[in-house]
Amino acid sequence: MQNGNSIFSRLEVKKYILKKNLKRDLPSSIVVFLVALPLCLGVALASGAPLFAGLVTGVVGGIVVASLSGSQLSVSGPAAGLTAIVLGAIGQLGGYQTFLLAVVLAGAMQIVLGLLKGGMIGNYFPSSVIEGMLAAIGVTLILKQLPHALGVDSDFFGDMSFFQTDNQNTFSAIGNAFSHFTLAAIVISGLSIAVLLYWPKLKKVNVIPAPLIVVALGIILSIAFQGTGYALNATQMVEIPVVNGWSELTGLFTMPNFSAITDSKVWIVAATIAVVASLETLLSIEAVDKIDPIKRTTPTNRELLAQGVGNMASGMLGGLPLTSVIVRSSANVNAGGRTKMSAIFHGVWLLLSFLFIPGVINMIPLACLAAILLVTGYKLTRIALFQHMYHKGWDQFVPFVITIIAVLLTDLLKGVAVGMLFSIFYLLRTNMRNPFFYKIQEEGTKKNLRIKLAEEVSFLNKAAIQVMLNNIPKETTVIIDGTNSRYIDPDVLETIFNFKHNAFTKGTIVILENIKKQYTVPKLDSKIIEEINN
Repeated sequence: MQNGNSIFSRLEVKKYILKKNLKRDLPSSIVVFLVALPLCLGVALASGAPLFAGLVTGVVGGIVVASLSGSQLSVSGPAAGLTAIVLGAIGQLGGYQTFLLAVVLAGAMQIVLGLLKGGMIGNYFPSSVIEGMLAAIGVTLILKQLPHALGVDSDFFGDMSFFQTDNQNTFSAIGNAFSHFTLAAIVISGLSIAVLLYWPKLKKVNVIPAPLIVVALGIILSIAFQGTGYALNATQMVEIPVVNGWSELTGLFTMPNFSAITDSKVWIVAATIAVVASLETLLSIEAVDKIDPIKRTTPTNRELLAQGVGNMASGMLGGLPLTSVIVRSSANVNAGGRTKMSAIFHGVWLLLSFLFIPGVINMIPLACLAAILLVTGYKLTRIALFQHMYHKGWDQFVPFVITIIAVLLTDLLKGVAVGMLFSIFYLLRTNMRNPFFYKIQEEGTKKNLRIKLAEEVSFLNKAAIQVMLNNIPKETTVIIDGTNSRYIDPDVLETIFNFKHNAFTKGTIVILENIKKQYTVPKLDSKIIEEINN
């Protein structure tokens, strides 16, 4: 009976937590839906795929991936970083249906990566690089959404590249927008930003999400400007396909061409998509965990499995490859999302909006959605973050800044790769300085040099130790102490033993204390693992 009461109590607690979180997750899901909708369409357009494919991918990313993922705040969907790959692959493979087969195979490869524990790669991205990536995304959002907020941008809404597909770069697009702005767009975006900043401070009415007010205001103002010389045109509005009847809906779905399964080009494209999508996902997951207010940690291997299932489902339904997307995920965090229900609901809203209210959705100005992303970008790249990274020291600040610049000028993966190179440089420099410490001991008229090795002495320490040993004066007694060392790399051991072997030629006496001829990499004790699991 007591056990039954215990189960009942746990169920009550779960219901309470779910109800409490839904108060945050439902409003947040609407924000993510409003941000994701034009991004899904923009990425599909830039990829040379049907607009419907972008919506399908967003729905699958919201409902399927979020349900299987271990992340509570990540939101998946079509990624702008894959547009160039998708556009080229569709042409290379000779048709969209063959490309869909590559998407399905890429999903299967991601599942294999997850089963092989490939998610551990995500643990090796330095914090400074991840923080730099987040700040770069924030700056990019501000720079990229300014033209849309001003009502002038011929490029697609989700473009995140410095060099755009309309033969402009980020800065020239902003300059062009300031020269040819639309008054209606400025009024809509300006009022939208004001609502986003001040509406949450109004205690009695802030239960209604500010972005929902922004969208309603945008629709009302766009209608008010109609019939005047300042009316918004079709390119300044959200535009989703309008389906009339069940037959039109079913006709939009496309099946993969499985007859091309033996084509080597399909497998190469699939492998490319799997690797790039997995890396973008792991980067995004790491970044989302950084900005999670509750500081939860996402199981990366499970995330790869969820992404793999999502890509297989998307490919089977005629959708694009998907990843965890930092823009949507950051909007989710900033809107107050708490659990994966926010991402799942956003997928439901995408589906319902397409099926039942496409006419209303097509009345939303891009300017008010740009305002939502401008505020999101501002929160990601606040001045306090730069001050925080500066106070951490140059070894953190330099990779942070370099990552920002590299991401802005290239793309997410290339920028992170450049940031990683600088981070590795500082890591090597730090390791070279900290493999040992030494002190000079006086024994009568003689001076002994005692070198105490660190707990972990890796290959990275070899150069520093070799330089130090080579600079020891002749006719010195050297004591190399490995008492505290759990592991010494074989290359370092070889350097030490060679030094001892040749020391007599310099009249140097070398004494080795507690240094083994061979070390094995230390493993976590099984009893400790058992205690952690319990």
